[in-house]
Parts: sequence; structure tokens; C-alpha cells
Amino acid sequence: MGRIESEFRAKRAEGRKLLVPYITGGYPGWQEAIRACAANGADAIEIGIPFSDPVMDGPVIQQASQAALEAGVTPTSILHEVPDLDVDIPLAVMTYYNLVHHPGPERFAAELARAGISGAILPDLPLEEAGPWCEAADAHGIETIMLAAPTAPDERLPLVAARARGFLYSVGLLGVTGERSSLAETATDLAARLKAVTDTPVLVGVGVSNAEQAYQATRVADGVIQGASMVRRLMQFGPDAVGDYVAEVRSALDAP
Repeated sequence: MGRIESEFRAKRAEGRKLLVPYITGGYPGWQEAIRACAANGADAIEIGIPFSDPVMDGPVIQQASQAALEAGVTPTSILHEVPDLDVDIPLAVMTYYNLVHHPGPERFAAELARAGISGAILPDLPLEEAGPWCEAADAHGIETIMLAAPTAPDERLPLVAARARGFLYSVGLLGVTGERSSLAETATDLAARLKAVTDTPVLVGVGVSNAEQAYQATRVADGVIQGASMVRRLMQFGPDAVGDYVAEVRSALDAP
């Protein structure tokens, strides 16, 4: 069991709901934003490695990723800066399989491990094709966080859960990331289906847009991942605003 899963299980046992902000790596202020997240109650942080064709990302994260790419950011340049972040919570990367395929799973997993990354989320890598990556990741101590979709049939969920490391990413709705006015019913429905078949921590991501929705999702799930609402604040107001928002969500999750 890796660092993310062991820490998440321990915190869950203490009654804590888990909060994982997403920050686009390479966007101006991303390092300070990550430190602000860690200082204000995040349990882990998802660092987005920008890619030119981000099939899961909505307009806000696409905009941040494009700005980073135009500034010359690369996977290597982001990973080179990770050790200097000096935060005491686990870090995971989220990117697309093209960036793994190019150097090869073995080399990419080794680069993550050298940088001090604990986990990886690859939303366009289907379970049936994940073998080579998962073997390399396991060998280097990288937890592969698997995604489960609302459309997944019941018989598929235990297969996804069995391969998951760290936590299970319960995709809250069909569509791309972005802020919504209300939490989709599918978010809690899928989380409940996953909780019924696995003891691995289950976190809801995609469409969890504010502190109230985070609280609502965690009445069923073990935690939430929040991306667009974090990145929008980073782009509009800077890293301090991200820290303030994390503190607001943390306070909501800690409410009885």
C-alpha cells in the first residue's frame, strides 16, 4: 500500500473527509498555490501536467494548460520543480497517456518516483490497456488512481476497484471538468455503488464546484477532488485566493 492510500485510510478511520485540489502545473503561481493548498487543509494535491488535447478538461483547465504550454512548460520542467515544493502531503499527477507512451511507462514512472510523486491519474487509459503502465508504476511505487464512470455497469466496478491504488476516482457526471450550479445526482449514486464493492477510499471529482457541493458529496463519498473551481481562482485572483478557498471547503467538510 502506497503513501496516498495509507494516509487516506488512516484519516478516514479518524472520521476526516478527504480534500484533493487540482492545480495546473506550469501556470504562473502554481507552486505557491500548491503550498497554499497544503497549508489550508488539503490531504493530497493533484498536479496537472498540461497536454495539447485534454479530453477530460473543460474550458477553465484548458485555458490554464494552454497558457502553460505557450510559456514552454514540459512534463520534465514541472517534475523538476516538485521536490522544491516542500509540502508534507502526497502529490499525484494527472495527465494523458500520450505523455507516458512517448518516453515509455518505465521511464515515466521512474521520473515520477525521482520527483517525489506518489500517484498518477491517466483518464484516457482504459483498464483493459493499463497493464504495461500499471506494472511499471507498481515497480516504482507509483499509485495508479483509476477512474470509474457513471455509465459503468455493476459488473465492471469491482474490476476497476481491484486495479486501483491510492483511491478510486468516482467521476461525478458525464462530460468535462467545470463548475456547475448543483451537484449531479450521478455523483452520489456512483460513489454509493463503488462504496458497496470496495474498501478503497472513494473520492468524487468532476462537477464538485463549491464548499456546499463538497459537503453534499462527502455524505456518501470519502472525499472530493476539485479542479475548475481551484484553477479559476488561481487565474483570476492568485495563489492566496486558492488557499482561502481550500480553507473554506475544509471547514465545510469538517462540519458534523
